[in-house]
Amino acid sequence: MYRTCPLCEAVCGLKITLDDAGHVTDVRGDREDPFSRGFICPKGASLGRLDEDPDRLRAPLVRDGDQWREVSWPEAFAAVERGLAAVPGPARAIYLGNPSAHTMAGALYGSAVARSLGTRAVFSASTADQMPKHVSCGLMFGNPLAIPVPDLDRTAYLLMLGANPLESNGSLCTAPDFPGRLKAIRKRGGRLVVVDPRRTRTADLADEHVFVLPGTDAYLLAGIAHTLFAEGLVTVDTPVNGLAEVEAALRDFPAEIAARACGVPAAVIVRLARELAAAPSAAVYARLGTCTAEFGTITQWLVDVLNVLTGNLDRPGGAMFARPATEKAGRRKPYRTGRWHSRVRGLPEANGELPVATLADEIETPGEGQVRALITIAGNPVLSAPNGARLDRAFRGLEFMVSVDPYLNETTRHAHVILPPPRMLNSGHFDFALLGFAVRNYVRYSPAALPLDGAPPETEILARLAMIASGQGADADPALLDELILDGLLGQSPERRAALDGSSGAELRLDAMLRLGPYGEWSGGGDLSLRKLREHPHGIDLGPLEPRLPGNLATASGMIELAPEGIMADLVRLRARLSAEIPEFLLIGRRHLRSNNSWLHNVGPLVGGSNQCTLQINPADVARLGLGREAVVRSAKGELTVPLEPTDTIMPGVVSLPHGWGHEGSAQAVAAKNAGVSVNVLTDEDVIDPLSGNAVFNGVPVSLAIR
Repeated sequence: MYRTCPLCEAVCGLKITLDDAGHVTDVRGDREDPFSRGFICPKGASLGRLDEDPDRLRAPLVRDGDQWREVSWPEAFAAVERGLAAVPGPARAIYLGNPSAHTMAGALYGSAVARSLGTRAVFSASTADQMPKHVSCGLMFGNPLAIPVPDLDRTAYLLMLGANPLESNGSLCTAPDFPGRLKAIRKRGGRLVVVDPRRTRTADLADEHVFVLPGTDAYLLAGIAHTLFAEGLVTVDTPVNGLAEVEAALRDFPAEIAARACGVPAAVIVRLARELAAAPSAAVYARLGTCTAEFGTITQWLVDVLNVLTGNLDRPGGAMFARPATEKAGRRKPYRTGRWHSRVRGLPEANGELPVATLADEIETPGEGQVRALITIAGNPVLSAPNGARLDRAFRGLEFMVSVDPYLNETTRHAHVILPPPRMLNSGHFDFALLGFAVRNYVRYSPAALPLDGAPPETEILARLAMIASGQGADADPALLDELILDGLLGQSPERRAALDGSSGAELRLDAMLRLGPYGEWSGGGDLSLRKLREHPHGIDLGPLEPRLPGNLATASGMIELAPEGIMADLVRLRARLSAEIPEFLLIGRRHLRSNNSWLHNVGPLVGGSNQCTLQINPADVARLGLGREAVVRSAKGELTVPLEPTDTIMPGVVSLPHGWGHEGSAQAVAAKNAGVSVNVLTDEDVIDPLSGNAVFNGVPVSLAIR
């Protein structure tokens, strides 16, 4: 059988062999997939081991004191109803984890659960990862999901910051075989420049690697933009407002000044500007390392400012917008943030959610609206949120908590009810979110490969949670939710409703979205439908990215807003930090090829080798401090004792610890044997990017001492 891999953003096609008992015997890349063309990484190759992990929960659990007992699904939903009914809506909260973006259930029903709770206390992994990009694109283009991606297959020059796709497989840039696509840039005579405090595997592949001080990418990009203006190298081919305002705002960041702040020589900054301007086509791309920093939103804004200033936004070989098959037609309301604020710290909402950095505040602080009940879906914020140790303590004080998760882990151990979703092969798969960031327009659907054996699908689990939270009770028919949503999609058209194809509410909704989408019959764009996707199990190539401006802009002006008011105001903070003293050590994160946050550490083949929880440090720093095999790392929030990994691939004064570890005492056997430590014992929930609320995980000041 053929299936899209659901383990990261690359959406690779897989060829999976099952035996008569339904066990996975082999996983290979699908050579007939027009997008991935047979590429596979170690995570995808281990899909069977993950799917059949003996530590996965097979039945719901209800906690009685310190003990867990398996219960039936009706009993579990009844317990959820009792628990939520005891807490009013404003005192409820929800946290949506990263894996929920990789499931049809999370994409189609996660927001319904959030809305049904009657609360503004909505949190997700987005404010620990990518919210700065959403906010900057929302302010510039009017739509936080209108994220331009580098046209990798046609670009002649790629400047990449804070990204390591040879390990991560890409992020907010869906590109199976990212390594092969980068190699192809160089093979056709193009140039790849990687900016990173570490010489990563991606940097090793590049034509040039540029070391930069953690958290200072905004200064480097501002220096490049200043040079473009100063040398008359600006070429703007898109409709923009605010060009003069941007030029004036960046006058304080000439290359010489930017160099002192970011550690990149001024001559290099000027040369990068000239190379970007002179290239036949070019794109600037930045990801996690630049989002999870103090100036995350300004940095993401500057990325697209450079794409605009060099004439490379919305042109082949530049930074372009995908056209996903389920994209909604019509214009959105102009984007804004801060429609409400968090109760304790007054932090602004963005994209309908509050910063996860303030979740512990909302639980621990008494008063009206104090969070007393929590739903977590596919998330482990104890390991993934800043100052996870505080969250760990806060969760113990909740009156009620329910988790939708296949594991008893560091977060779900605090739940009163755990609702485990079925195996991945028991569920259909469609990438609603990720195909909106694809470097080539493409679509694929993977039906369930195995029957459910009596357990409800994850889509039904979430639909029932929504029904319960809205007061309709544990026995309400979840199909009513699907029909309500279909009525909204179809305009209560009985003819279109009768034409839909699908064996579940999720499939019916997918079929409607495909037919209404830009390639569907109901939009006049083609004949795409769920039936057609079933007839093409390897997926369908919908063609290269095409220019979309100004048609997909949703700003009030109908133009790119190059100088949003909030970003212009935050540049004052960026200027003020020019004279800041550099700490002795700055801590950054690290990705591993065989890991994905905290949720693949219980698969034997994916643990060990280079996939270990060590502190990378420059050998000169080890010698200077007289360190041994371990060191004590201290921050403003905590301390850890960690094994050292001396390497000249990291800048002096910078140390790197991977995230997602800290499984000591875990109920997951493999993870417990390879526990590591949680870097988020060291991170500070009080330090955020103020425009987006994103937590700061890179550029954290720390000190090191002999153990």
